[in-house]
Amino acid sequence: MTDPDFRCGYAAIVGRPNVGKSTLQNALIGEKLSIVTPRPQTTRHRILGIDNRDDAQIVYVDTPGLHRDGKRALNRAMNRAAAGSLPDADLILFVVEAMRFEPEDEDVLARAQASGRPIIAVINKIDRVRPKERLLPYVASLAERADFAEVIPVSAQRGENLERLRALVRDRLPAGPPLFEQDRVSDRGDAFRYAEVIREKLMIHLRDELPYGLTVEVERIEDDGDLRRVAAVVWVERDGQKAIVIGRGGKQLKTCGSQARRDLERLAGRKVHLELWVRVRENWADSDKELRRLGHDLE
Repeated sequence: MTDPDFRCGYAAIVGRPNVGKSTLQNALIGEKLSIVTPRPQTTRHRILGIDNRDDAQIVYVDTPGLHRDGKRALNRAMNRAAAGSLPDADLILFVVEAMRFEPEDEDVLARAQASGRPIIAVINKIDRVRPKERLLPYVASLAERADFAEVIPVSAQRGENLERLRALVRDRLPAGPPLFEQDRVSDRGDAFRYAEVIREKLMIHLRDELPYGLTVEVERIEDDGDLRRVAAVVWVERDGQKAIVIGRGGKQLKTCGSQARRDLERLAGRKVHLELWVRVRENWADSDKELRRLGHDLE
């Protein structure tokens, strides 16, 4: 029989690109589910992170950053993934960067308000503000922008004030039984998580050289005794991009693959043999067919 005081529901994490949404989800769950890089628009899919507590199951929904650039099909798919999370949420965490409020923040806030859901304003990256007293007028100014349920400053990177945020979220969720098995931490399987780890390493190492039209697809996962074999393809849009990803003498791809393999071994809990291939598929990021094949929700 379910405890009548047990709470369960969805909290959508929204914000413009690079305000720290994925870092926040990872910190709240206590496990790295979403990849994190300094580049905007790192998160491309909606990712559920499940926080199983004694008195609640909180399902945090990490979303791509809502942005104004909708020229490519991939951009539009990312915006749909973010906006589509709002109607199904019980609560919205509107994340902003401390001491900044951009036009894109205003766009995101307007969408959140249109959903009619309660909104908690989460001011992230407060560890970068010195002295802390500088935050006070910013908090007051933000609080005047909307009828927020709460306004809370946090540092996702350092874990500051996160337990308070968890309590605020828990108290605003409806009573009800768990929606997922209580040993699960995400709705995503191994193939998705492995592909994201590989893409993260490519984004970190290639930095400004990284083609936007790059993605990773895991084609095969096989267990061979204590060894897990993973075969993945790095998709790019042009031959010139393929040369950048591989690097001179294959050095770039080898470095990224080596670092990805170490992370995959931590995820898998066993040794991993990783095979990486780089292939060209022209304009995949503008193809609805390819985006669907790669798991993007286009509805």
